[in-house]
Amino acid sequence: MAEFVTANFVPLLFLALLCFLLTGIPVAFGLAATGLLFGYVGMSLDLFSPNLFQALPQRVFGIMQNDTLLAIPFFTFMGILLEKSGMAEDLLETVGQVFGPVRGGIAIAVILVGALLAATTGVVAAAVISMGLISLPIMLRYGYNRTVATGTITASGTLAQAIPPSLVLIVLADQLGRSVGDMYSGALIPGLLLVGLYLLFIVLVALVRPSWVPALPPEARIYREDNGSSGHASLLALLVLCAAAGWGWSEVHDGIMKSWTGRTNAAPGDEVLIMSMTVSSLLALALALVNKVTGLGLLSRLAQQVTFVLIPPLVLIFLVLGTIFLGVATPTEGGAMGALGALVMAGLRKRLDFPLLRQAMDSTARLSTFVLFILIGSTVFSFTFNAADGHIWVEHLFDDMPGGALGFLIVVNILVFILGCFIDFFEIAFIVIPILAPVAAKILPELFPPGTPVDSIMIWFGVVIAMNLQTSFLTPPFGFALFYLRSVAPKMDYRDRITKVMIPAVTTAQIYKGSIAFIVLQLIMVAVVIAFPKLVIDGIDSGTKVDADQALELLMQGGSGSMAPADSLQGLQGPAGAASGPGLPAPPPSGGLEAVQLTPPPGAAPAPIAAPKPADDPMKALLEAVKEDAAKGKK
Repeated sequence: MAEFVTANFVPLLFLALLCFLLTGIPVAFGLAATGLLFGYVGMSLDLFSPNLFQALPQRVFGIMQNDTLLAIPFFTFMGILLEKSGMAEDLLETVGQVFGPVRGGIAIAVILVGALLAATTGVVAAAVISMGLISLPIMLRYGYNRTVATGTITASGTLAQAIPPSLVLIVLADQLGRSVGDMYSGALIPGLLLVGLYLLFIVLVALVRPSWVPALPPEARIYREDNGSSGHASLLALLVLCAAAGWGWSEVHDGIMKSWTGRTNAAPGDEVLIMSMTVSSLLALALALVNKVTGLGLLSRLAQQVTFVLIPPLVLIFLVLGTIFLGVATPTEGGAMGALGALVMAGLRKRLDFPLLRQAMDSTARLSTFVLFILIGSTVFSFTFNAADGHIWVEHLFDDMPGGALGFLIVVNILVFILGCFIDFFEIAFIVIPILAPVAAKILPELFPPGTPVDSIMIWFGVVIAMNLQTSFLTPPFGFALFYLRSVAPKMDYRDRITKVMIPAVTTAQIYKGSIAFIVLQLIMVAVVIAFPKLVIDGIDSGTKVDADQALELLMQGGSGSMAPADSLQGLQGPAGAASGPGLPAPPPSGGLEAVQLTPPPGAAPAPIAAPKPADDPMKALLEAVKEDAAKGKK
């Protein structure tokens, strides 16, 4: 029995975790229980050291001290506060009036508002429930196809997982050990492309099946000018003017930022995009304020309403993301600024009161505690997993896989897609990603040209997983977005309060059927990101490049046998003189090997200290490591 457990320790570890989860025990406690149980078994079989969990308290305190995870409660609080203050209702009504006169206009409005809610709330439940309560009755009232209506609402709500500032991206960056800001930068373009793919689908439906997505009738359009016009001409003129201002800023942004910040490298594309849209939004808001105060009538009622409803959350999004992309603020600081901005916006809407604040803080505390407990449980599990060399076992699973790195990536995405049908994205991120990350860091560089930074490759891997995880909210039988919509969709026939017509109930089968087309669209987007990794990597600021030859010259200053000045080596040494990177040896203690005194046992003669061999010289090993890195970079 002991031999069987020893030979199959890691598979039995995963089997026990599965059994714990099937019992219905919370995931955090199931992870911790599995790790502790098998840790005890391993110590009993002399597989592990008896002090296996000695460092566990320190690791738990390290989780509590992780500044990156502070972004989760900040962005959650911002999103819940904006959602509870009625922003979703105002956005859906206003944007629906803008696109209502065209076929598919309400569906287009739902997708655009879903993207906006994704960038502000970041919470799938809030987005799906809000749009289900507001937009679904309107779609049913005017004869929308039910599968298109339900699919549009559920898919638009899941955009909160792919568009920054997403909680999924924060968690993935933490688990992959990469920068949250880089993860945001890499995910921005794919997220916007997914929104465009949704819009293109609705346009195609409107062209092929116009009866499925009818336009709003004239009596449902509430914004009219005194002369009977809709006001769209004024809105279009304002849009053109602001777009021109944004384009003008994009032309001078790089020069202005270089003079302000003193940097020499060109501004990344996502930074230019965000800042240009910020300038456009601020100009529109300023013109609307001048028009309202002076009463000049420069803007139509529709244009003014759109500006006052749409621009404040846009400005908040752009300021939060803009400061992160500019490097002015960390994601945690950006989240704190977003939470403060949400408080200001709710106060300006006169919807900020103590019950709302208490509800937002309660929901934020619940979600943050949930995430931290899962992270603690996964840490306990990882202690046993790593002690059993589980990562080596996982690597061996992919040794003989056909397709190499691409085959590994396809299998991982299939695994994540299947797991997403049954468990939440937090569980996937905390259980599966730490297991796969070391293997991905070794295998995936084969898909890229030599010299591509591993950090950029892992950011791309994280974005691919995030896009895949988005489908977990739509995949039956346990797609959470489907259940959120089911909870607010009419379960019985009802009489519409406007048309007085009986509307049939929405069935669960219609909700499931509506998600299929959008699952396909999301998988297409995953394939596009895999096929064109530059969509992610080009958005990441790779920072300043270091010339290896120059580094060698600095290291050898003062002769081959002497150390370089301390300031020349700054950045190569970590705390307490430890090497900063893998493969770099730690420098000797102060005074060299000659200063090391070994204390012999009592009664024994002092052991002679051998002179260091040339191959054991730490400085020479350091130089050789730098030469190897330089040679790899020149291949």
